[in-house]
Amino acid sequence: MIQDIFTAIPLGILLAFTIGPVFFVLLQTGAVKGFRAALAFDLGVVLGDFLFILIAYFSTNKILHKIKDEPSLFIFGGIILIAYGYVSYRKCKTDFKRDIRNVINQVTVKRNYFRLFIKGFLLNFINIGVLGFWLGIIFIFGPKLEMDDKRIFIFMSSILATYLIIDCFKILLAKQLRTKLTPRRIFKIKRIISLIIIFFGFVLILQGFFPGEKEKIKNVIENIRENKQQ
Repeated sequence: MIQDIFTAIPLGILLAFTIGPVFFVLLQTGAVKGFRAALAFDLGVVLGDFLFILIAYFSTNKILHKIKDEPSLFIFGGIILIAYGYVSYRKCKTDFKRDIRNVINQVTVKRNYFRLFIKGFLLNFINIGVLGFWLGIIFIFGPKLEMDDKRIFIFMSSILATYLIIDCFKILLAKQLRTKLTPRRIFKIKRIISLIIIFFGFVLILQGFFPGEKEKIKNVIENIRENKQQ
């Protein structure tokens, strides 16, 4: 069981440093709104991962073939990401004017932690590629864990715990930049983050039009079948 935890830790680190829209929004939230706000956002992300793990574990074969045969799911997720990024990009100017007014009037900005939690959950959950990641983890490591419910629970919990701990360090590092962030710099950062989200939306759409991952999924299925037959 200890070995399962040690095996999970590198995967948690890998997940924490996977470059995606959540990665950039987390750093932005930590730098602009502080540690607790970023942690609330990150807990929403973890909830999204947890639900994906449940879906992957209880519906592996069905979901896997669904993704394999219907790349339109990637296109749908990509469109949602692009729409989210576009709305965020347009909203930046309004936020910039509001921040300027707050600085002039010395208004303390209230942080809606529940809203940030929901934002983290939705931003992670609409990315169908995250489900693909957890499906791969289940298929690769499930047989090695003998498909034992307790071992898989500890394994997955260790991945998420490592991910959350690494993210806390990332948030603390991002927070150090807070004193250097003027409203104009925040405006620029938000616009860049919005464009990055739009970029990842296009990446998902390309995966839908050019589903090169099909062969990888097929190979994983074949390897699992071969292991079961041995």
